[in-house]
Parts: sequence; structure tokens; C-alpha cells
Amino acid sequence: MKAATTALTRGLTARHIRFIALGSAIGTGLFYGSAEAINRAGPSVLLAYLIGGAAIYIVLRALGEMAVSNPVSGSFGEYASKHLGPLAGFMTGWTYTFEMIVVCLADVTAFGVYMGFWFPDVPRWIWVLAIIFFIGAINLLSVKVFGEVEFWFTLVKIAAIV
Repeated sequence: MKAATTALTRGLTARHIRFIALGSAIGTGLFYGSAEAINRAGPSVLLAYLIGGAAIYIVLRALGEMAVSNPVSGSFGEYASKHLGPLAGFMTGWTYTFEMIVVCLADVTAFGVYMGFWFPDVPRWIWVLAIIFFIGAINLLSVKVFGEVEFWFTLVKIAAIV
């Protein structure tokens, strides 16, 4: 029996990658979390966001420099292992995994809350389940479809900000 060989190809364009990064940076917290913070603390929260954004920018620039000088699979977990030791790499990788789980839970919960504003008679768990199935279906399709969906959702986020 002859094994089928398929070559891997890049399915995402630079436009997809840029908008996936931008959409991730905008995130749910901008709309859901910052509204409560600004309501409680006032516009001074914006100054805190600027300071935090500057710190994140510096860290990401450093990660970019490491990625250019040493392009490896594993990203910052590998860099932490190389420069700080295996325990730091292990902890970094699992911290990132845990953070992604928390972010996913927060995103689907926020989606349920948002939809509850427009459709108050529909239980929130239905919206949460619907978005989980929708995201799962998108991820089962080709990477190009995923990139296009992320591109258009990011445009919606940008339009909401404007």
C-alpha cells in the first residue's frame, strides 16, 4: 500500500496574520473589562493602559529580536528554557496554556453576556454553546477560511472602536 504524501503549504497571507494579531490584541477585555474599569476609576484607567501597553510593547520587541536571532519552534517557552533554564521554559509554556484556557472561558462568557443584552429571553448557556460550536467548526475547516473569518471579525472590532 502506497502512503499518500501531501506537502504542507502556507494558507495564511500577511493580511490574515496581521489581522489575527490585531484582533487578539484588541480582545474581549477592551469592550467588556475596560468598561467596568473606566466606570469605577474614571479616565485615569487610560493612563494605566498606556503604561501597560508600553511595557508589553517592549517585551514583544524583545521577543521579536529573539525570534529573528534564533527562529525555533516553541516560541517564548523555548527562549525561556535557553536563557533562564528548563524550569523557566516549562513554567512559561504551562502558564501560557493556562492563560489561553482562561481567556477562552472569558471570551465565551462575554459573548453570552453581550447576546443577553440583545436577546434577553434566550438563556446565556445557549449562546455560549453556539459560539463554541461555531469556533470549533471554523477550526475544522481550512486555515484559509479561519484566516478570512478572523480578518472580518477584526474589522468588526475596529469598526466598533471607531
